[in-house]
Amino acid sequence: MDINKVLFISQEISPYLPESEMATASRMLAQGVQEKGVEVRTFMPKYGFINERRNQLHEVIRLSGMNLIIDDTDHPLVIKVATLQPARLQVYFIYNEDYFIPPTPSGEAYDTVKRERVKDLEINTHVDDNDERSIFYVRGVLETVKKLRWIPSIIQCSGWVAALAPLYIKKYYSDDPSYRDAKVVLSLFDETMAAPLNEKLAEKLKFDGFDDADLEILSGKQATYIDLMKVAIANSDAVIQCSPNVSDEVLDLVKDSKLPFLPYEEGDNAHIVNRCMDFYHSL
Repeated sequence: MDINKVLFISQEISPYLPESEMATASRMLAQGVQEKGVEVRTFMPKYGFINERRNQLHEVIRLSGMNLIIDDTDHPLVIKVATLQPARLQVYFIYNEDYFIPPTPSGEAYDTVKRERVKDLEINTHVDDNDERSIFYVRGVLETVKKLRWIPSIIQCSGWVAALAPLYIKKYYSDDPSYRDAKVVLSLFDETMAAPLNEKLAEKLKFDGFDDADLEILSGKQATYIDLMKVAIANSDAVIQCSPNVSDEVLDLVKDSKLPFLPYEEGDNAHIVNRCMDFYHSL
C-alpha cells in the first residue's frame, strides 16, 4: 500500500499531558512517521488539564464554528492547534466546554461544577458523560479532517476515547471520499476506563443512523472497555500492540478476528517507527 498521509486519533499525547506509555508512544510515532516524509495530522482532546498559554494553543477559526448534534442537542465544535518544536509537528485539539473544562483567563483549568483546579482528566473525574465525550471527540476529528480536504491512507486510533472512530469510519463515513479507501489501524495499550459508559450510548449513536446490527455489542448495557475493543476491532483493518501488558482478553479478540497484527517488540524509536511503516505498507 502506498502511504502518503497518516491520521493519528489519540487519547493522549506528550508533552501536553503527564508522561504515560500512550502519550509518549503517540507522540513518538507521529513524529517518526512525519520524519519519514509522510504527511501527518495528529488529534487529541483539549482536556482542562492542558495549560493553553504555556503550550501556546490557539483557536483555528476557519475550522471552528460547526455544531455537532449528540442526543438531539447541538454542541459547538472548537478546534485549537499547537506546534511541537523542533519537530514542527502540529497537534490539533478537539474542544467543547460542555465536555472539556474551560480554562480561566490565566490559562489554568477549573472544574465548572466544583470550581476547583483540575488535577486529572475529565475522562477520569466526570465519567457520567464519557459516552458523549467520546462521540464528540471522534466526530469532531473526522469532520475537521473533511473540512481540511485531507484524505488519509492510514488512520491510527489510540485509546478507548478513540475506540468509536473505526465504527464511524466504516459505517457513518463509508461512502465519504475522505475515508472510503483508508485503512484503519487500532493501537492497543495497557489501559482501563474509570467507569463503564452510559447505558444509553447505543440509543445516542442511533441519532447518527447506526442500526441495531452495528450496535449489538453496545445495546442495553453500560459498555465496558472490552465492549469498546470488540466494536473497534470489528471495524478495523489491522491492529498494532503498543504495550507489552495488553490484557489477554483483548489479545484473544484480536486473534479471533484474523486481522493483520503487529505484536509488541522492544526497540528504540527508529526501530518502532520502521516496523510500523513496514506494517502500513503491507496492508
